[in-house]
Amino acid sequence: MEVSGKTKVFCVIGNPIEHSLSPIMHNAAFRHLNIDAVYVAFKVEEEALEDAVMGMRSLGICGMNVTMPHKTAIVKYLDETDPAAKFVGAVNTVLNADGKLVGFNTDGVGALRALEENHVKPRGKKFLLLGAGGAGRAIAFQLTQEADELIILNRDANKARVLADALRKRFNKKVIGESLSYNVLKEWIKNVDVLINATSVGMHPNQNETLVEKSLLRPELTVMDIVYDPIETKLLKDAKSVGAKVIYGTEMLVFQGAASFEIWFDRPAPVNVMRESIMERLQARGLGFGR
Repeated sequence: MEVSGKTKVFCVIGNPIEHSLSPIMHNAAFRHLNIDAVYVAFKVEEEALEDAVMGMRSLGICGMNVTMPHKTAIVKYLDETDPAAKFVGAVNTVLNADGKLVGFNTDGVGALRALEENHVKPRGKKFLLLGAGGAGRAIAFQLTQEADELIILNRDANKARVLADALRKRFNKKVIGESLSYNVLKEWIKNVDVLINATSVGMHPNQNETLVEKSLLRPELTVMDIVYDPIETKLLKDAKSVGAKVIYGTEMLVFQGAASFEIWFDRPAPVNVMRESIMERLQARGLGFGR
């Protein structure tokens, strides 16, 4: 693709940023749809965040993704945020609407679409969510609106209870928050349809770790992990071995990226092209199944 004075610019900011798969995924989408745009990654130090946001506005950068450590800090520099971003207190997508910078959080939408596209409809189901951090909050915000019941377990039990209380008040749904301990997990996992790990446990270099003992898993369960390095975590290997349905972290990665694309362009994202591009890159890095 030839870059010209008409080429639209999109980017991701973070620190570190070299590992980001967003340029791979979005540039593949642009090429596939013949969109005259380019997506680049910028390393931005914490003290330079405000300058970076001002730069987006003044340079006319059309859209931006935001990763660690800026997802929370960027909120105060934006003109507006969507309901999910407001609730979570974090932004991962920014739209430049003629100089007005609007922040979104697509993590929860990405997780929900990953479930639905893998034939898991939340309505009428009970979910067990491990983790009440940024990703956990975003996923909980979306799931509460769709699911029959949500149980949130977190090592800091108070954090889980505060989140559950906020969701109950907002949506008038059944949401429970408790401590993430073996005995509590053992009791709740018996009665749920879907288990989601929204923590970093199992991520490289600790790929042999899991929060859930294999003996607690069963064939009727659907297990989703947001970790994608490695693609097949120990939790997902164990779940597969007992006959449970598994959903890989790459699915949420693709669908949160697709949601960003759709915010920027107001058209369906080429999900299969985006998925293929990141799977190819992950496997080239040796981050595939059974790393």
